[in-house]
Amino acid sequence: MIVFARHGQTAPNRDGLVLGRADPELTDEGLRQAELLAAALAEEPVAQVLTSPLLRAGQTAEAISSACGVPVTVDERLVEIDWGTWEGRPAGSLAIADVDRWRKDDSPERRNGDPVAPEGESLDSLSRRVESFCLDTLDQGLVVAVSHVSPIKAATAWALGVDGTVAWRMFLGLASITRVGRGRTSPVLLSFNETGHLRPAEEREGTR
Repeated sequence: MIVFARHGQTAPNRDGLVLGRADPELTDEGLRQAELLAAALAEEPVAQVLTSPLLRAGQTAEAISSACGVPVTVDERLVEIDWGTWEGRPAGSLAIADVDRWRKDDSPERRNGDPVAPEGESLDSLSRRVESFCLDTLDQGLVVAVSHVSPIKAATAWALGVDGTVAWRMFLGLASITRVGRGRTSPVLLSFNETGHLRPAEEREGTR
């Protein structure tokens, strides 16, 4: 099974900015989220902890590594999508018409027929590298893969056997958990956007 863990909060996440290959560290809240995420995984039989090369993922992975007693290995395929010239802009400042065109077949920003942010990475490139990671990793025991919103959504689409544009219909929270397993004839999505571990302990106790 692959347990995809999204990193904790950074300042751009907090401030609603587009965040791709920029490399900010976790905020104090992000570090707290990473510790809660690590605690949630500490009792699971983790065989490997793999991480995106970006700092925010690495800090989250180190918390998990410490809790689980498993070293961290960097896998470049887990890196966030490159948002090109959209990087660092307020998400709300992107013209709706431009984003809609980018998502559709009539987008002026296309590479080999596939949507791509201006000067950034295409959805096809993202899907191919995430599929490669999943195929290589799925049968290696319980693997924690610390990554970002776009790769985790791409892995979810791969497990479901649907087009990657389904990502626009998904919400994935910070420090969340998504699980992909092996079915009899295909991968299966076991869970998506688990965030119960981020609630206060007394609130979690109240749901039992």
